[in-house]
Amino acid sequence: MLTVDLQRAGIGAGSVVLDLGCGGGRHAFACLKAGADVVALDAQRAEIDGVVGMVDAMHAAGEMPGGARHAGVVADATRLPFADGSFDRVIASEVLEHLVEDEVAIGELARVLRPGGLAALSVPAAGPERVNWALSARYHEIEGGHVRIYRRRELAARCRRAGLDLVGSHHAHALHSPYWMLRCVVGVERGDHPLVAAYHRLLVWDITRRPWITRGLERLLNPLIGKSLVLYLEKPA
Repeated sequence: MLTVDLQRAGIGAGSVVLDLGCGGGRHAFACLKAGADVVALDAQRAEIDGVVGMVDAMHAAGEMPGGARHAGVVADATRLPFADGSFDRVIASEVLEHLVEDEVAIGELARVLRPGGLAALSVPAAGPERVNWALSARYHEIEGGHVRIYRRRELAARCRRAGLDLVGSHHAHALHSPYWMLRCVVGVERGDHPLVAAYHRLLVWDITRRPWITRGLERLLNPLIGKSLVLYLEKPA
């Protein structure tokens, strides 16, 4: 389940991509399959070990293009260990809302992006996020939780101060918004609650089968209750 539209971000064969805060590696895997060279970066060693191990297994199974190269790096998003202009594309999906020094991280990702390159950033959309914060303090107060809610214009302004120009945006994952609202109502730790478990099965069915009815419904609902806001930003040449 991708949040960033790789085609819209211009990611394909020949691209050199940084997946900043890669987590489980969903965007890194997709970029590699598209033929890009990918550096997956995360602050957690366990995440990087898992991503690199999975990519190696996918290469061994013949599921990756032969020429695509990858590397895993453990580092802080506010102190990236790369030279200026190292990457054609930078993805930071659901990362900035966790960082106290988010503007420092935005400045760093702008620094390592080459002139003329594109960054794709996603954060929780303001509307659904406000509902979740109102329903449950535990949703955002847990260790490593969300430290702020972004409005589109505020995030775009922070990126503009770092030298990035907004060139497009959209919302994604509308079907996930009711799931998290439900979790907040019954208790964010209650993943075993019957209603939560039933909704989770629906989401898994949607992700694995991609039926037309749920895909069409999500496209209609994304502008209204999309869980994620995605911005595409260009670094001027």
